[in-house]
Amino acid sequence: MADNSTSTLDAAEGLDVASKRPVVLALGRYWRNRGAAIATVLFLLVLLAVIVPSLTARYGVDEQVIDISEGANQFLPPSKVAWMGTDDIGRDIYSRLIYGTRSSLFIGAMAGILSVVLGVAIGVFSALRGGRFDDFIMRATDIFIAFPFLVAAILFRQFLGEVGWITSIIGDRSSFRFMIFLITIFGWMTVARLVRSQVLALKEREFVEAARAVGASNLRISVTHLIPNSIGPILVSFTIAVVGGLVIESTLAFFGLGPQPGAGNTSLGKLIELSQEGARQGRWWLVAYPCGMLVLLAVCINFIGDGLRDAFDPKLDKGKG
Repeated sequence: MADNSTSTLDAAEGLDVASKRPVVLALGRYWRNRGAAIATVLFLLVLLAVIVPSLTARYGVDEQVIDISEGANQFLPPSKVAWMGTDDIGRDIYSRLIYGTRSSLFIGAMAGILSVVLGVAIGVFSALRGGRFDDFIMRATDIFIAFPFLVAAILFRQFLGEVGWITSIIGDRSSFRFMIFLITIFGWMTVARLVRSQVLALKEREFVEAARAVGASNLRISVTHLIPNSIGPILVSFTIAVVGGLVIESTLAFFGLGPQPGAGNTSLGKLIELSQEGARQGRWWLVAYPCGMLVLLAVCINFIGDGLRDAFDPKLDKGKG
């Protein structure tokens, strides 16, 4: 009876004695971030359109909107027939944009996942190991980050594409697998540096020392304490890596060095590469829509990353749900 009366009294006084899980609190902080919330809705709409292209795409990726025997179909401006116009052989830009965005998001997401996995593993191990290994890893990342990105990407692309045993595993230079591998080479370094700095700040904390005192191994400490407490920077690193993958693929494609999807497929980078011709001829729709989609994706993912960083930062927990 005493317990029931205490609960009733607390409820009457407006006291919420039920604690909320950290994930619930983090989600609450995330959705209160207006920029992140709007970006998430926009990104989910784009994601739905590219996962199920038949919802909005009226034509196939290589389908002409009008048969050439029935009338002109080249470089048609935006109209009811083709919402975003057509290209040089009469294909619908909107449909190609949907299919191309799907390919580029796949490249960016896979490269982001691999970069985070590799970067987290190296960053945690480097921070815990210390000494010469840590110095070597940090100096190597310094050199790579300081080197001009585009030059480094082209050099690695040309070098790796000539090594037979590597291309037998990751495919030739025109494949998606090769592009994912190339992006991962550059993406893991930023992740490793962020995670290393976070682990260096955490490894001397009381809960880590307590785990060591009871005989926990470095692997167990990393999995149960260090990585969970670094989830904020890791999620932000993932979003940065995904955006980096999209930009790298589009940049290399702009110079004719991107993946070649082949018949029945395309990529956002490939559409941006073809937009050069549209820019020279004044066909604005060939430039505006592919570049606009790239900007939209980059902005949305960056806002999502900022929202995740703030949501999983314990310092921002003011006790509000």
